[in-house]
Amino acid sequence: MPFKAPVEDMLFALNNLCGLEDIAQLPGYEDAQPDMVEAILAEAAKFSQEVLAPLNTIGDQQGASFADGKVATAPGWADAYKQLVEMGWNSPKTSAEHGGMGLPAVVNASIQEMFTSANTSFMLAPLLTQGAIESIAGFASAQLQEVFLPKLVTGEWTGTMNLTEPQAGSDLAAITSKAIPNGDHYLISGQKIFITYGEHDMSDNIVHLVLARLPDAPEGVKGISLFIVPKFLVNSDGSLGDRNDVECISIEHKLGIHASPTCTMAYGTNGGAIGYLVGEPHDGLKYMFTMMNAARLGVGLQGVGISEHATQHAIQYALERKQGQTPKGSEQTIMGHPDIRRMLGLMKARTEAARVLAYRAAAAEDLAEKAPDAEKRAYYQRRLDLLIPVVKGWSTELAVDTSSLGVQIHGGMGFIEETGAAQYFRDARITTIYEGTTGIQALDLVGRKIKRDQGAAAIELVQEIRDTARNAKQQNNTVADWTKLSAMADDAAQTIENVTKWLVERNDLSPQAAAANVLELFGIALGAWVMADAAIAASQKSEREGASDYLQSKLKMAAFYAGHVYPKAAMLKKVVFEANDEVLDLNAQDFEVA
Repeated sequence: MPFKAPVEDMLFALNNLCGLEDIAQLPGYEDAQPDMVEAILAEAAKFSQEVLAPLNTIGDQQGASFADGKVATAPGWADAYKQLVEMGWNSPKTSAEHGGMGLPAVVNASIQEMFTSANTSFMLAPLLTQGAIESIAGFASAQLQEVFLPKLVTGEWTGTMNLTEPQAGSDLAAITSKAIPNGDHYLISGQKIFITYGEHDMSDNIVHLVLARLPDAPEGVKGISLFIVPKFLVNSDGSLGDRNDVECISIEHKLGIHASPTCTMAYGTNGGAIGYLVGEPHDGLKYMFTMMNAARLGVGLQGVGISEHATQHAIQYALERKQGQTPKGSEQTIMGHPDIRRMLGLMKARTEAARVLAYRAAAAEDLAEKAPDAEKRAYYQRRLDLLIPVVKGWSTELAVDTSSLGVQIHGGMGFIEETGAAQYFRDARITTIYEGTTGIQALDLVGRKIKRDQGAAAIELVQEIRDTARNAKQQNNTVADWTKLSAMADDAAQTIENVTKWLVERNDLSPQAAAANVLELFGIALGAWVMADAAIAASQKSEREGASDYLQSKLKMAAFYAGHVYPKAAMLKKVVFEANDEVLDLNAQDFEVA
């Protein structure tokens, strides 16, 4: 079925649940008024629907190819990328000072979501370029910014992130790539793996951000520095010079995202690749985390986007497919079967919850950067830091589950590639792994984001969830079961508070054993918060403007979430509090095959 960007739901979230009107009052965002944002999203929707979505299946079937050190992208890819650059869609949130649109992060989140929903493989290149822009703009010297930022912002050049090595997966302390001082630059040598768009034919140059060690580097992550290593060196007049000593030596054959080349990169096979130090020596991981955080939010939005496209695909199939005897008085297609509606309800309700949660993280980013006083900026930085691992981890796990339900709704035809349902499942599977696995996101949430600040950010959030519960109780109409919705929000707040206090008090390994369950529990509880808020906003909008099919659906999805999604929180809470010894008691011999 043709993809349709969910602009109405995006605008509802931005205007009613994410404070777009207030964000538009922040310095530099004055142009982001609701009518302007609506026009921008309408144009982005056209590009996603008319240019990107038609290439999605082509990219999956044709993939990227590799020969003689060169990567050829799928048919239509280079032309689509050229259109993206010409239309200014490469980096919408980069400031006008650097040549971007200067849009708020929360608006950029909507654009990212619809582009990645239309074509996940394609959107990975702009996503990583946006992260490279943020790292260079935040930490590189003025001279390096002048050389590299302008064409990264336009998209004439793309950016990559080079962390992983064959012997160092998620353990960055094990990195061995070297950087030897050589005049005004460094000579980089080593091998990096799993480098998305490390080589391709869409842009004139590729700017690699590479983690490596200086000769005097201390051991561990404190000894990592960050370097800009371009594919082609840049002359003093801005033109491209000689090819640098960096090459792609292979690309991976993958379960999904076939059109996105995942490269093994070799640096310095002929004496050393020329690189330029970003910021201070040995502080590279700190700088790279800026890019990683941007990428983690972006990957969370990929989870939302894939879920949205898989849901649309399944809905269309359910409306057309006739199979079995449907209950009397219901639709004649499989949409008439209650279990089909149950699965579609799980897909749609959770996708809508994950969307708002991701957008609220992006709104926190805007406020952390531009709120008028330091206290507010610190408050929203804590909020952003807390939400990032939940958005990344929960949204991507949802994408796997949602796209799997999409296959199930198609029945046996879902297992057949020609129906297209399987692609969303295959593409979604990597999102729980890259930019830090779900387990790593969970440890980040439990350790860095909760225990390190004694739960301060989580308790601040609890107060807002309780405000939502009180607001729901005060609704005096009958369009929703406000008792049930307010009880859900109240329970979500209490659950987060209790789990946070438990984590802060524990000094054993239980928080690590519980971490993945804590992350899922936080996702479900925060989903309850945003769905209760969505019901309140839909009710109030109905009173002002009259009921509509969209608003009625929004109220029904909140009720479905309360009935079918949130109850899982009780089970997870029990597991978190009571079942960690069973994890810690297991050892290697328990898994040996007799």
